[in-house]
Amino acid sequence: MSADHGARREALRCLLVGNNVDALLVTDLVNIRYLTGFTGSNAALLVHTGDSRESEDRTVICTDGRYLAQVAAQVPDLRAEIARASARRLVELALETDVGRIGFESHIATVDQLRGWTELSTALDLVRTPGLIEELRRVKDDHEVALLRAACTAADKALAALLEAGGLAPGRTERQVGRQLEFLMFEHGAEGVSFETIVAAGANSAIPHHRPTDALLARGDFVKIDFGAIVGGYHSDMTRTYVLDAPAAWQIDVYDLVARAQAAGRAALHPGADVVEVDAAARTVIEDAGHGELFLHGLGHGVGLQIHEAPGIGKLGTGTLLSGEAVTVEPGVYFSGRGGVRIEDTLVVRDEGPELLTLTSKDLTVV
Repeated sequence: MSADHGARREALRCLLVGNNVDALLVTDLVNIRYLTGFTGSNAALLVHTGDSRESEDRTVICTDGRYLAQVAAQVPDLRAEIARASARRLVELALETDVGRIGFESHIATVDQLRGWTELSTALDLVRTPGLIEELRRVKDDHEVALLRAACTAADKALAALLEAGGLAPGRTERQVGRQLEFLMFEHGAEGVSFETIVAAGANSAIPHHRPTDALLARGDFVKIDFGAIVGGYHSDMTRTYVLDAPAAWQIDVYDLVARAQAAGRAALHPGADVVEVDAAARTVIEDAGHGELFLHGLGHGVGLQIHEAPGIGKLGTGTLLSGEAVTVEPGVYFSGRGGVRIEDTLVVRDEGPELLTLTSKDLTVV
């Protein structure tokens, strides 16, 4: 199964009509990949509004000479222009063909880029159209979910291999564990890692986004591991927290609390759910236990071609969930100087209940 990029461009055209523009200049490389499949490091895309066949014939991608063969292979269905200043060339082309009102990604373009475009002609009519493609990207199609599932599988298998190999042994450093886990993700099908793997042992586990150091794992530690794999451009995201040797009573209690909050957050995922209320479903569990001030971040976020996408699920979030969105649920409780727990899954919002993509056990595991 391959992505239907033409269908994605057609869906975008419906949004362009609603925004009263004749074409959209796309300069974000992630959005260009979503709409065309092109993965080079320099490109721009001009998507035309109107009748689908005529608009497809006029839609053009531009990249530079380094990617001449790549653009022909990855985007055989669109006309390609070759120019180093790709966005500028497409603006020139739009002026040559009297396109009219041109939307542009105002959340991506720089001030200097905009100035350069407007200097081309006083007749140029540029219109701010932020976030249109990101809105389309929120709902994943079957091809995207398959890639997300594969990314989660690579991460699950890598973590299992790490544990089986004794990778969480006392005396190893956080950095050693993180690098081994990243290597294992590649060994199990990843093409990249979603972000620098977080391995946080002992008191460091109370730092939500701790970066691995040469700190040694020790008996009695919580070890928090937050990591993800990339497959086909799509990211997975998962956190598990382990205990080295027999857990203390306080560790059992805090782990159980976070596990219950995470279960409540997962159960709240359904189409139409307000993202603030989803966050509250998990946060209330922690607040009722008297530790609300120790849950230091939002409950989750969208995930896909980027590790952080819309929607944001938190106290300051806006909007409601849509069927087909891929999101994380990741509550945490962090006791500064002592240790902390976070449990995170990647899931897809479904009408019949969320589909869990990260399958590693969430039971309290003693290593």
